[in-house]
Amino acid sequence: MTFGICNTDINSLVEITSRRIIRPSSPTPHLNRILNLSLYDQFFPSTLYPTILWFYENHNDSGFASETSETRKSQRLQESLSKALVHFYPLAGRLKSSALVECNDEGAHFLEAQVNCQLSDFLKQPNPELISHFIADNVPETAQLGLGYVLLFVQISFFNCGGIVVAISPSHKIADAASLLTFARTWAAINRNDGILGVKLVQPEFTGGSLLPPSRDLPLVSINAASKIQSQNLVTRRFVFDVSKIAGLRARIGSAVQPFIPSHVNLVLAIILKCSVAASRQCQPESSTRATELSPMMSFRKRMVPEISENFIWNWFWPLQVVFRANETELHELVSNMRQAATDFWKIFRCEEGFLVVSEFMRKQAYPFKRNEGVNFYRTTSLCKLPVYEMDFGWGKPAWVTNHIVQKNIIRLLDTKQQDGIEAWVTLDDQEMAIFESDQELLEFASVNPSITCHSGPVLSFLRPRTRI
Repeated sequence: MTFGICNTDINSLVEITSRRIIRPSSPTPHLNRILNLSLYDQFFPSTLYPTILWFYENHNDSGFASETSETRKSQRLQESLSKALVHFYPLAGRLKSSALVECNDEGAHFLEAQVNCQLSDFLKQPNPELISHFIADNVPETAQLGLGYVLLFVQISFFNCGGIVVAISPSHKIADAASLLTFARTWAAINRNDGILGVKLVQPEFTGGSLLPPSRDLPLVSINAASKIQSQNLVTRRFVFDVSKIAGLRARIGSAVQPFIPSHVNLVLAIILKCSVAASRQCQPESSTRATELSPMMSFRKRMVPEISENFIWNWFWPLQVVFRANETELHELVSNMRQAATDFWKIFRCEEGFLVVSEFMRKQAYPFKRNEGVNFYRTTSLCKLPVYEMDFGWGKPAWVTNHIVQKNIIRLLDTKQQDGIEAWVTLDDQEMAIFESDQELLEFASVNPSITCHSGPVLSFLRPRTRI
């Protein structure tokens, strides 16, 4: 079956075959039954579940996997997840207020699904709409079973060939991307080495509430129905930027951004931002005089003194605000502004009372993710430089890794497996996307949804689906 699969009913391709509650294999001590979240954690909507998905090929044989092998994989994943939850016990609890988790061992939600296609066909041109069906919190029934209160959803999906995708979705109330990876590494190590003595596991610490105490007056925030209705007019596309071409761009504009050397990530963001703003202004000429704001998420784990260990489970990042005037549209201007905003922030953060300054600012601002009105607003997250391809559940390293957040004007970045490119998932209004994806300056540096197995080469001639989410 070729990837004409995109022209079939996506909803019919993925069938949920089982739902289970996975509880810790041993009870959480009474001393740990209550976890106070931080002030920062309070700001996150209770229904926001960032997801990372790992896709694994079936290396056992060249044909269809037997039902027994799929059943055994699923059973083993459930058993190892139960053991991992002993260490990450809050993920098996329930959210009781905007800043309190009851670690009551009620368990994580574990879904299993069957995908009626081959993994190799899917990887020829990944379809973002199909990806959404691999994620537990996108399943309608899941929303009725505790969305906003359950703190961990997991879905494993088996392709016809025996390939498998593992999608892990912790609540953003309790975990950032680094925390998600720490949990996934522990689960993978237990699944891979179950029964082997001497395996060293990360022992997580949940200390956010003591470092930055919550506010008693902040209500529980959730994503309302209006935001979901808005998302119906959005289109998501995947672009892969060639690092060698980005390096050439860096050399080309180097004299205009001295004395610093722009990162590949900032150059990719500058290209996307320039082309998306141009598309927005073409669709809405009245927006041509508006400023543009970019909000990249800045991790400060490695900026703290002493450096924050990977076993600290919390949201250790800050949404930076980078504002560009209406006439600042050249790549060197965009990159320079990003650099200056980051430099100014780290100057404040690195001072003796830096953490307290940021904390106080957070309290006064009331909601750090609030967008300014009257600007072209874009949000970006990046998993670049994180070891996402090191996740081995016992089946080798993944063939592909991606993440999933769908919001208007969001840009998601990841390194390619071979580290020779940067994948960008861009979600825009459908009319703006039609202009954006045809922008010649964008296409000078990026390919549109190329094959996973040959992302550095030419784009394969499969039909690109127009995906509405």
